[in-house]
Amino acid sequence: MTGVDLLLAVLLDVAAGDPRWLPHPVKGMGAVIGWVDGRIRNICRSEQALHIAGAGLALGLPAAVYGAATWVIAQAATVNPILGQAVGIGLAYTTLAGRDLYDHVQAVTDALAAGDLAGARKAVSMIVGRDSETLSEGEIARATVETIAESSSDGIIAPLVYLSLGGAPLALAYKAVNTLDSMIGHRDERYEHFGWASARLDDVVNWVPARLSGGFIALSAGLSTGQWHRIHDSWYILHRDGDKHPSPNSGQPEAAMAGALGVQLGGRNYYDGVPHDGELLGDGPAEVAPEHIRHASRIMLVTYALGLFFALLSLWVA
Repeated sequence: MTGVDLLLAVLLDVAAGDPRWLPHPVKGMGAVIGWVDGRIRNICRSEQALHIAGAGLALGLPAAVYGAATWVIAQAATVNPILGQAVGIGLAYTTLAGRDLYDHVQAVTDALAAGDLAGARKAVSMIVGRDSETLSEGEIARATVETIAESSSDGIIAPLVYLSLGGAPLALAYKAVNTLDSMIGHRDERYEHFGWASARLDDVVNWVPARLSGGFIALSAGLSTGQWHRIHDSWYILHRDGDKHPSPNSGQPEAAMAGALGVQLGGRNYYDGVPHDGELLGDGPAEVAPEHIRHASRIMLVTYALGLFFALLSLWVA
C-alpha cells in the first residue's frame, strides 16, 4: 500500500463513515463467527475439544480473511491495475472507524445537550457493552469517554498500523481478530474454553497499537488545547495507571485519556445485571461531565491525524 492509497482510504472514512447500506467485511466475519459458535458445541463436547476448536477458529479466520482479500485485490488488478488499486483502497477504508465513532459519540452528546436522558442511554448502548438502561448523565459521559479512548486504539490506530505494514489484507486480518475477541473472547462459562485463543491473540495484536495510542492521546491532549501541561498530566497517568486495567491493552488509552481530561475513569459497571468493579484510572473528579465528551472527541480527532502522519512516515521510510 502506498501513502496515497492510505490517504485516500482515510479520506473515504472521514467523508463517508460507515453507511448502513454498504456491505461491510466485518459483518461477514461476524456472521461466520456466529454460525460456528451456534454449532460448535454439538461437535466439540469436551473442554479440550473446545480449546482446540477455538484455537483453530482464532488462527483460521484471520488467515482466510487475509487470503481472500489478497485474492480479490489480485483478481481486480488482472482486469486493470487501477481497479486493483481502487479495490485495495476500498477494503482499507472499511477497516477504519474514525468517522463512525465520531458520529455515534455525537449522537450521545446531542441527546445529553437536549436533556434527553433516555435518548442518551439508547445512543450510548450502541457503543458500549455494559448495561445502559439506568445510567446517570455522569455514567453516560464516562462510558462514552472510555469508548472514545479504547476505540481510538482498535478502531483507528491499530488499523493504521496494520495498513502501513501489510495493506488492506493485513488490516482486515486484524479486524477478524478484533471481531473474534468482541464476540467470543469473554471470560465466562460459555466462552472460557472456546474463546480463550481469540482473547489471547487479540491481546497480542493490540499490544503495540494500544501503547502507540496512549502516547498519541497524551500528545493530542496538548495539541488539541494549546495547554501543554496536559501532555505531562496524561503521560504521568498513562504510566502510573495504564496497567491497572484487567485488559493488558485497554488501560493504556483509557489512562492517557483520564490524565488528558483530568478525570477518573473506570470503577463499577454492570453487565447483565452483575456488578463488575474495575480499578480507577486518573486523579480527577469521578463524575465525568458531558463537556469531557467534547474534549475527548477533539483529542480523538488529533490522535487520528497523528496516527495518519506516522503511518505515512513509515511508508515513506520503507
